[in-house]
Amino acid sequence: MASQKILEAKQQVVNEIKDHVENSATYVLFDYRGLTDAEIKELRRKLRDTGSDYKVYKNTLMSRAFNDLGVDLGDNLTGPSALAYGTDQIAPIKALSEFAKKHQALVLKVGVVDGVVSDQHELDKLASIPSREGLLTMLAGGMIQIAKDLSICLDLYSQQKEEK
Repeated sequence: MASQKILEAKQQVVNEIKDHVENSATYVLFDYRGLTDAEIKELRRKLRDTGSDYKVYKNTLMSRAFNDLGVDLGDNLTGPSALAYGTDQIAPIKALSEFAKKHQALVLKVGVVDGVVSDQHELDKLASIPSREGLLTMLAGGMIQIAKDLSICLDLYSQQKEEK
């Protein structure tokens, strides 16, 4: 039987995991085996640049935390897993996906975006969405094009009225 001190320490870790999950819009489980120390530091830096972070926990403690929260991740809590989390819905997924393209050792397992469990295929789709700044630029470009077309039409109309 484990001592009370060990049980309390484990419960603190479970509470920490639950806190990260509850305060995150997105969290992703990924396999990090095969990454060097330098690559792990690079990954952590990329995640922090997006306002995200990750931490490695024991699968049993993560399983307990997810069960307490009512999140079913199926068989994805097998083998070494790390938990990446962030307040942005797409940022942690994009950072992990871009890093995985350069480093084949990193494998995305499963993610939860706004309470919806997403498999690896769904995470790939989400990673292909442009950033918020990119989407705002596209919107602004579309709005400018409408104003430009309107000004051209008004100019042509005014020239046609002057000829008459």
